[in-house]
Amino acid sequence: MSSLDTYLEAAGAWLRAHAEPRGASRELEWGRGPDGVFLFRDTSPEEERAGIEALKEWQRAKFDAGYGAISRPAEYGGAGLPRAYEDGFRRLEAGFVIPAVADLVSISLEIEAPTILTLGTEEQKQRWLRPLRRGDLLCCQLFSEPGAGSDLGSIALRAERDGEEWVLNGQKVWTSGAQYAELGIVICRTSRDAPRQQAFTAFVVPLDAPGITVLPLRQMTGGANFNEVFFDGARIPDSARLGEVGGGWSAMMTTLGFERAAAARGGGGGGPDLFGRLVMTARQFGRLEDPLVRQALADLYARNRMRSWTARRAAASARAKGVPGPEGSLSKLALTRSLQRAGEIATLLLGPAMVADTGEWGTYAWSELVCGTPGLRLGGGTDEIQKNTIAERALGLPREPRVGTAS
Repeated sequence: MSSLDTYLEAAGAWLRAHAEPRGASRELEWGRGPDGVFLFRDTSPEEERAGIEALKEWQRAKFDAGYGAISRPAEYGGAGLPRAYEDGFRRLEAGFVIPAVADLVSISLEIEAPTILTLGTEEQKQRWLRPLRRGDLLCCQLFSEPGAGSDLGSIALRAERDGEEWVLNGQKVWTSGAQYAELGIVICRTSRDAPRQQAFTAFVVPLDAPGITVLPLRQMTGGANFNEVFFDGARIPDSARLGEVGGGWSAMMTTLGFERAAAARGGGGGGPDLFGRLVMTARQFGRLEDPLVRQALADLYARNRMRSWTARRAAASARAKGVPGPEGSLSKLALTRSLQRAGEIATLLLGPAMVADTGEWGTYAWSELVCGTPGLRLGGGTDEIQKNTIAERALGLPREPRVGTAS
């Protein structure tokens, strides 16, 4: 294994040969460049598919050069190097013009592939991990249901065994990117009477299987990346079962741990520097010397710094344990609170200009962030679920009493 410096020198040379450097970043300036501030892209199906294909091509190029799965096990297509090598490559990659991140691709690479690596059989790992890591296959996450919401213990989609097959009936909803995915990890109820820790089972399902229908949903931000997915007598072989029968609850917790860690690393905000944009907006509207505005900006800056430190601590813990722990809930909750606070400050600065589209640069665009934040507060477990996880698993406090049980 080469030294980190030698490795990054070679990686930098590869990046320069295959991508264009971004050049020096310019200071934010009012009225210059796009003013979108978003969490969920408002793209047409054609634009979204084109973006996904571009990112898949880039992932394939990286994978074939040895940079697509740097810290993943070599027996499943990875390079088997320490995480520091992957972190170093990502820092270098950020300095180049590459395809924009697509939600489904990041879900497939950062959440579903690690779940299969953690829970899958040897045959499943050999079958799916390499094509997932290379971008040849994409995998979505089928957890939420219309009647369950954040209460995953109320999942109703049934899977009934029929010999060496399982028959699935029911519905999932709010599934990101399902219309572009080949696979999905689905949680099904396989017992009517068992407690929730033994009532569910996880499967990896091909979304083109007979009996599975995917329908996009229009979001209030304008995009249609979420979906509802119907299972009507879909037959899945037992070889697609992920983990033990009755092990679905543990599979959900494993997947959600990876999801919360990925959300905390991503940071949200559609890419732009939210704090810098708010400072620029305050200056443009003559509010930068307002003590209330200055205090609000200082509060957001402090929140972002603390969130960064918490995310690093969670990442270090995950590397030590092999899977993310409850620390990821701290990072996820800190992220959504920072985004909510950013929206509140934008509202303070802009007032009616945020809700009335006058065409003025840098005003109405903030409504995308405000409308998108509730979605991120729901994805990966609501803020309330994160608080329970922090209290019970991180702090060791007693479980919250449930309705109909003794307190």
